[in-house]
Amino acid sequence: MSENTIEKILQIAHEVGAVKYGAFTLASGATSSYYFDGRLISLHPEGAYLIGRAIIDSLIGTQVKSVGGPATAAIPLVTAAAVVSHLDGKPIQAFFVRPQAKDHGTNQSLEGSVSPGSPVAIVDDVCTSGNSIFSTIDALEELKCRVEKVIVVLDRDQGGAAKIVERGYDFVAFLKADSSGKIQGLS
Repeated sequence: MSENTIEKILQIAHEVGAVKYGAFTLASGATSSYYFDGRLISLHPEGAYLIGRAIIDSLIGTQVKSVGGPATAAIPLVTAAAVVSHLDGKPIQAFFVRPQAKDHGTNQSLEGSVSPGSPVAIVDDVCTSGNSIFSTIDALEELKCRVEKVIVVLDRDQGGAAKIVERGYDFVAFLKADSSGKIQGLS
């Protein structure tokens, strides 16, 4: 993963207003003086490509066959990664995990392509407490999949990353925020 790619993701984050300041309640229930809307980057044409590129570059040297994460934030991330992997001639499948199973159709919570027992990577736009990532990990481990890597666009540095590493998972963040919301690129 190149430093230039990460710096460009950070530049796009600022250009599209992905960081907002004020009083916010996060998905974890915590309150924050800033909010990071990763979808503004992952739904931006160049931002999507750069995130997909960074995800695929982060998987070099792994045996990962599928990349996925929690709905809805991970959907554009895994789509971007799948497209970039195809462009590279080394396709990786994509999937996402719903917070609860559908109550119609096939009644499943996992959508996309992942084979039971296969090596996978989990992606998400933000890591705060890690709860949504752990829910996704649990769903994949029920399928006996091996989680080789957890990748996030932004680590809020509020304990989630440490919990993920403590549980033995390889963790990568492209950007990191301090408590005031100042974001820096990592490489």
